[in-house]
Amino acid sequence: MLNSYISACEITNALNVYLWNVALMRKTIFKKLEAQGLIANYNRLRKNLPPKLPERVFIWDKTFREGVQTPCVFLTYVEKVKLAKMLDEMGVSILTVGFPALSEEEKNSVKRISNEGFQQASIAAAARAIKSDVDACLDCGVREITIATPFNGLNLQYRLKMTKEQALKNAVDCIEYAKKHGVIVDFILEDASRTPLDDILQIFEATAKAGADKLVLADTVGFLRPLSMRYLVSHVRDGLQQRLRGDVKLSVHCHNDFGLATANTLAAVEEGVAYVHTCIVGFGERAGVAPFEEVVAALELLYNVDTGVDMKKLFRLAQQAEKSFALPIQFHKPIVGENAFSYEVDEHVEGMLAHPLIYEPFPPEMIEREPQFYISRSGGRRLVEKRLEAAGIKATSVQVEEIVRRIRLMQENLDKGGAQMTFYQIKKLMRDLRKGLTEEEFWRIVEQVTRQKPKLPQPLLEAQEP
Repeated sequence: MLNSYISACEITNALNVYLWNVALMRKTIFKKLEAQGLIANYNRLRKNLPPKLPERVFIWDKTFREGVQTPCVFLTYVEKVKLAKMLDEMGVSILTVGFPALSEEEKNSVKRISNEGFQQASIAAAARAIKSDVDACLDCGVREITIATPFNGLNLQYRLKMTKEQALKNAVDCIEYAKKHGVIVDFILEDASRTPLDDILQIFEATAKAGADKLVLADTVGFLRPLSMRYLVSHVRDGLQQRLRGDVKLSVHCHNDFGLATANTLAAVEEGVAYVHTCIVGFGERAGVAPFEEVVAALELLYNVDTGVDMKKLFRLAQQAEKSFALPIQFHKPIVGENAFSYEVDEHVEGMLAHPLIYEPFPPEMIEREPQFYISRSGGRRLVEKRLEAAGIKATSVQVEEIVRRIRLMQENLDKGGAQMTFYQIKKLMRDLRKGLTEEEFWRIVEQVTRQKPKLPQPLLEAQEP
């Protein structure tokens, strides 16, 4: 329980030695500690370095295609542009900015965004393997088009309701058609993680020969384990090299249904994949997709792989996304959550004051954050002493102990029931905010358009009035 938040500014003297030049931190931070014999870094052991690890990984952000599929989320044009500009300035390589075939409004939005003047990112739009979808993308003037289709029996039989031959022909025809218009074309195999390997190789070979510039393996329901991802990517890579007599650009799109999106994305990179799909804060349908900030931070700091992304702005970007999506970031979210650099327990605070990296995975200054310290019933003596010292107050040991005792007493006397009531009220407000269209509103629109009243089944048990 929070009682008193202590700003890191008040203990700046204890942390000043770690305000290194952010541009040099990634290369030096762990090496220095190793050289001094203070830590071991197993990530750097030669036997642990994946032989296929690329020197550069290109971040392909899908926030405006996947992220906006978060239930009941809507971004205004201004919000989209603000986030897209931030991503561009940070160094993202590809931005998929929408699905023009969805509606005229979406098409106009994609067209306007593509003309906003981006400096670094290639602007892409999404399409199904349907010619009219491709035309909608071409009308927007984007430089890159992603064409997606599934190819396993489940999707062919129950969703597309077509044969493998028909699906293959549609994909090839659409890619060839788009390539004739001089754009970059990428092919996304939906539900690739549940598609037989021979079928993956068949459709990837055909689409590559049709002109697809990048081939994307989508783990559409977050079904793979990291080891399974490595198996799949390695066999697809090797199989395509044999069939096409050359390397192809592979990408992955990982959903987070089992909390493995980041791990699976990194596993794919270990097998040589150089293009990875992300969404800011992992927003997206169901449990979302690989979070932008997690993938970037892990690649830069744990793998020492360049992503071209300016890490300093990761937290600022997440805060803007939280505001635009009107969806709170969970406090314990890695990298950008409120608690990611927060400390309360006395021994942790004492360790932090002695040497920040005792309890920090990396200096929060790298992403323009500061550590946060809390005084509560679980500790606080060391922090109280530091605060008093910073304020020029000389207190005896007995006085410090009394201050700590009174703080703990306040915590123990807090009305937990009141706190829980406030929490549930906030939770209810958030739930109401995300309801979207109510049943009554839906049927009212139907009635206005069709001039017919719905014949809805009545509940089996009606509430009886007292």
